[in-house]
Amino acid sequence: MRKENPTRFSSAVGEAWMHCEFKIKYCHKIFDDEIYREGLRTLLLEASYNYEIPTGEIGFADNHVHFMSDIGNYSRPEVAKLLRGYVGKKFFEYFPELKGSLFWGSGLWNPSYYIGSPKDLAHTINYIKNQKYGSLGIKKLGQKTLGSFAS
Repeated sequence: MRKENPTRFSSAVGEAWMHCEFKIKYCHKIFDDEIYREGLRTLLLEASYNYEIPTGEIGFADNHVHFMSDIGNYSRPEVAKLLRGYVGKKFFEYFPELKGSLFWGSGLWNPSYYIGSPKDLAHTINYIKNQKYGSLGIKKLGQKTLGSFAS
């Protein structure tokens, strides 16, 4: 599907939407609590905005987060490092009670992550929306979501 105004970079034109999944260290089910879920959603969108990495649908299971992201000219490890680093640091600044009690002073994220190219964009978006705590993504902010490109 061709867009009328594709994303432009200095050396490339186009988009590279990826399905990203970051898991919480020690598999703690912190996303069962809406405060932590909404806090992480806000921080993820803030990090995406700061690093100019568009983020689409966001969905949570009890111990991990799924989202779609247009990584642009970044590599997959760069995206993971930027987003997980920013979100992990800020998350413990806002919720310091978790750092000592559940994470024993260590980081928020499990060292492994998944960032992969979806084979079927509409199916992947539906999968993210149907997580235990599915999301409206960034529709609340009045921005386009990835779903508008998948139809």
